[in-house]
Amino acid sequence: MPSKLEKFADVDVFPNCFILFYADLSKGLPIKGNWLKDYFKNDNPIVLELGCGKGEYTIGLARKNPDKNYIGVDVKGNRLWTGAKQALDEKLTNVAFLRTRVDFIEQCFGPAEISEIWITFPDPQPQKTRARKRLTHMLFLNRYKKILRPGGIIQLKTDSTSLYEYTLEVIKENHFPLLFNTNDLYKNCPKGREELIEIKTHYEKLFTDKGEDIKYCSFKIN
Repeated sequence: MPSKLEKFADVDVFPNCFILFYADLSKGLPIKGNWLKDYFKNDNPIVLELGCGKGEYTIGLARKNPDKNYIGVDVKGNRLWTGAKQALDEKLTNVAFLRTRVDFIEQCFGPAEISEIWITFPDPQPQKTRARKRLTHMLFLNRYKKILRPGGIIQLKTDSTSLYEYTLEVIKENHFPLLFNTNDLYKNCPKGREELIEIKTHYEKLFTDKGEDIKYCSFKIN
């Protein structure tokens, strides 16, 4: 297994990996607005997974849905390496990975370039003083709004009751269309959406093994 430094070096050169650091914010990611033309070479919808970790969910979705393009986003290069290497080994051409902070997402994608966003088991930031760090806070939703196409969907999976309930409050307060929600996804999985429970992230496996309920909601902001 490569060392952490070796993984960082690989992510820098893997053809399916892109990086945007703070020093390059003013220029933005060179591929911004041209992901379909310059990387995926098709006209299929682009789906983001924010905080993708090792990319289990990104890879799982890409395998099941070859008619969609998937981009996993995480700030930890050594985590991204696992998913990126797997995608290359499996020759998954509908997968890419982006190493950056979610705060910088507007500098990575053009207006209406994204069709769907997944937020999978993020840090719930339970302290009230850290509410602005929650990935479903309006600060972040306003960022997503700039890159989501009209009718684009946001989906949240979490083990955190506090983050789930907070997100529902944000949806209600801002009159966003709530498409579906449940505080126990494994008991109330929508018919025809079995992939919601068939594909598991690393953390989801840990939580379900402990018997914890998985919360889920999907909604629109545009």
